[in-house]
Amino acid sequence: MQPEPFTLLMTVYGGDREEYVRDAFRSAVDDQTLRPDQVVLVQDGPVRPELAAVLRELVAASPVEVTFVPLEVNRGLGPALDAGLQAARHDIVARMDADDIAMPHRFELQVPLVRAGAELVGAGLLEFGRDTEDVVGRRIPPSDPTDIVRYSRLHDPFNHPTVVYRRSAVIAAGGYGDLPLMEDYWLFVRMIAAGARLVNVAEPLVYYRVGDGAYHRRGGRELLRSELRLQREMLAEGFISRRQYVRNVLVRGGYRLVPTVIRRPFYRMLVAPYGARRNAAKAAEAAEAAAANAAARLPAMVITDPALAEPAGDLVAPGGDPTLTVPDRPAFRPAYRPRHARPDDDVQTGYDIWPAYGAQDPTTADPREG
Repeated sequence: MQPEPFTLLMTVYGGDREEYVRDAFRSAVDDQTLRPDQVVLVQDGPVRPELAAVLRELVAASPVEVTFVPLEVNRGLGPALDAGLQAARHDIVARMDADDIAMPHRFELQVPLVRAGAELVGAGLLEFGRDTEDVVGRRIPPSDPTDIVRYSRLHDPFNHPTVVYRRSAVIAAGGYGDLPLMEDYWLFVRMIAAGARLVNVAEPLVYYRVGDGAYHRRGGRELLRSELRLQREMLAEGFISRRQYVRNVLVRGGYRLVPTVIRRPFYRMLVAPYGARRNAAKAAEAAEAAAANAAARLPAMVITDPALAEPAGDLVAPGGDPTLTVPDRPAFRPAYRPRHARPDDDVQTGYDIWPAYGAQDPTTADPREG
């Protein structure tokens, strides 16, 4: 049976540079070890003749089918992505920005996770300046499902340029909508609240371009307006408490208004490394727990059925008999129930089948606390 196909979704607008668009497209299509089966390329409003020529060149030379979606007027990223989702023929959709660079093995790592049951898969990224040799920052997301949910109360838990998701799950959550500069965060919040199965690959899989204005764009009055609207929506959804709403308005709203010279080091020192710190702490906790569990169980492990024994085992029971253990996979269970959920809703917020990427079985504690 053929593996499930997937679509690559990109949007381009008049402010994009020709050489960046060309490099982004080729890195996500031509250079991938696992190529998409369809590319949806959305032109969000009028573009310069030079950029239009590059788009025609990429469509003509693409090794896979390209569905070109021209929009007569610039609608903004959220509506443009919603238009692209309507043109996607496959349920698995990978996002790609028009000025970033995908690492060659990106889809080979992420797409199988969606095929296996995840509905939203993100990854780490490397921020670069002049070229990919000029790495200036590193953004590693939290990979434990409980940490993803908890982190989402204050920050976007996914790096949007890295995500691969189920189109059906995105549409069920209402799509991107039109919340300028915050459409991805608001979408992910609604997907989490709806019980989407979440995975973050800690490994960086995308080079994210940061020019001189990157940190400037993370502030300003327009972004503050979107920020305040996002917080109101999250409060109304029951995703955050009143106390968390006040905290977010003060912390995140204040962050939008501070000068760029302060915003840049604050982001790089405190926000970007959060996922790496949490992942390291979780890995240490898991290793300690595994060691304690193995030490506690070892004396009692004795195989009585010779058919279960293998020639070599990681653990050896007293007397030298090889020991084989096949623990049951922990059940996928809810971590919390949003306030808007109906009594019969099956609300789920974490998945546990990819321990190689740092995912741990979520607890039953309400991650809104603390």
